Amino acid sequence: MNDISNAYDICEEITRREARNFSYGIRLLPPPKRRALSAVYATARRIDDIGDGDLPAEEKLRRLAETRKAISHLGADEATRTDPVLLALADAAARFPIPLDAFDELVAGCEADSRGAQYDTFDDLVGYCQCVAGSVGRLSTGVYAPAALAHAMPLADTLGIALQITNILRDLREDRQIGRIYLPREDLRRFGCSLDLDAAGRLADPPERLAALVRFEADRAEIWYRRGLTLLPLLDRRAAACTAAMAGIYRRLLRQIARDPEAVRAARLSLGTRQKLAVAVRALVRRSA
Repeated sequence: MNDISNAYDICEEITRREARNFSYGIRLLPPPKRRALSAVYATARRIDDIGDGDLPAEEKLRRLAETRKAISHLGADEATRTDPVLLALADAAARFPIPLDAFDELVAGCEADSRGAQYDTFDDLVGYCQCVAGSVGRLSTGVYAPAALAHAMPLADTLGIALQITNILRDLREDRQIGRIYLPREDLRRFGCSLDLDAAGRLADPPERLAALVRFEADRAEIWYRRGLTLLPLLDRRAAACTAAMAGIYRRLLRQIARDPEAVRAARLSLGTRQKLAVAVRALVRRSA
């Protein structure tokens, strides 16, 4: 029991240290669910860190395959007993209906990143977003364990897609600097954009074209938020507050980007700590009403 408690402590520390937006919502959960969700986050973070790291693509793919195997054998081998993140995840999965196969989708999305995948259509991009963000939404909903779990899961998937589109717009320049383009080729052609960089490392597309492209994608994300947020009435008060806080932070960021698309040209936008706290408090108050 002490080993498991220590394992959860490590996962919570990873979440506090690494989860800039996620942590504002997770604090609103009761301790058992907060600790279980920290185990989910720490595992997902491990996968993301491999995909986003500086290793050669072949080494990333090898490590991702190892991680997929370790999760598929969760609790059945020595790795689980000696790895605190896997130990906590195994305990969480025994307590809550966490769909562990969703981690396989997250690994698949990071494999696509490692191979330099690009997307021709918006439907193609949605498939990627389901892998890297919808999966996390479904994993989180497994921890929330609502009564209408089967109905909640696709809505969690939808909300994850909204959050990932927001991430993509926020990180346009940063992603381009490492050779990644996520926006669909059909949309880039439609708005006459390339997302090429200038000599200063900024996005070089003409302001009016870049603004039109960003606002077009932001409008799409808003549709996914509206659909995804219908998840909230299916959750208990604190799980709904947690989800509303996380989604609220990202949605506010999306609207900031839509108001000023030029801001993404040279920098990675984020909300300040006070803004994030205000969103979290508002979410808790509204769910308590």
